[in-house]
Amino acid sequence: MTNREMMEIAMRQSAEDMGCRVEDFKADKNVVVPIKLGKKARKYLKEPITCNLVSYGNNIMAASIPETMDLVSAYVDKFEFYHCFETPNMHWLNERLVEKGHKICFMAEYYLPDISRIPTLSCAYVTRVLTQEDFADLYRPEWSNALCEDRKNLDVLGVGAYDGSTLVGLAACSADCDDMWQIGVDVLPEYRRQGIASALTSRLTKEIINRGKVPFYCTAWSNVRSVRNAVKSGFIPAWVEMTAKPANIVDEMNL
Repeated sequence: MTNREMMEIAMRQSAEDMGCRVEDFKADKNVVVPIKLGKKARKYLKEPITCNLVSYGNNIMAASIPETMDLVSAYVDKFEFYHCFETPNMHWLNERLVEKGHKICFMAEYYLPDISRIPTLSCAYVTRVLTQEDFADLYRPEWSNALCEDRKNLDVLGVGAYDGSTLVGLAACSADCDDMWQIGVDVLPEYRRQGIASALTSRLTKEIINRGKVPFYCTAWSNVRSVRNAVKSGFIPAWVEMTAKPANIVDEMNL
């Protein structure tokens, strides 16, 4: 699998998540369409979604409900596309969304592996590949980034690091869509800063690719530790997203 093929698969998935065409992400101007989750959308995406703005570095592909369509169109045309994902400009959008009962909710950066840069890394501990049946007793807070208790059926593959019989680090992936598996990683606090996270992430990345799937990695811009792990493990930025939802849903998240 090549970098170009992985990028095409990612764009195809984003198109399924929004209700647009792959070509829309490659256009030299912004595109706004009615939002529509496809049958093969990422399984963790939950309606209602007010609007979603995505950029693969060329433009903004935006999908919106009818109520906010004109507002979203005005926003993406008002500022340079990459400034639409940052302050102070995003305040322009949020203030007007609030007037309609909506708020900006999620912002994230997504990474894909660079096939030529995926390293073979080691750590001081024994590592081994884990499958779904190995996860049954691991749905605990310390592994909440690697595994998701609400979607156990999607946790399909992992790599664990062991100090004797004790699991000290875990990278695992969720089959969030047909062709792409998302990686999450956790390391026990007392074992951090020893290269465990990157050793597990890079190995899991190769295991996923060997199974014919595209690994992807998501982090907040401000999570520097996670970003460093992505880069060290051979990942590079691929796309960014910003999502708005009804205000009551956002407010509940902040309680």
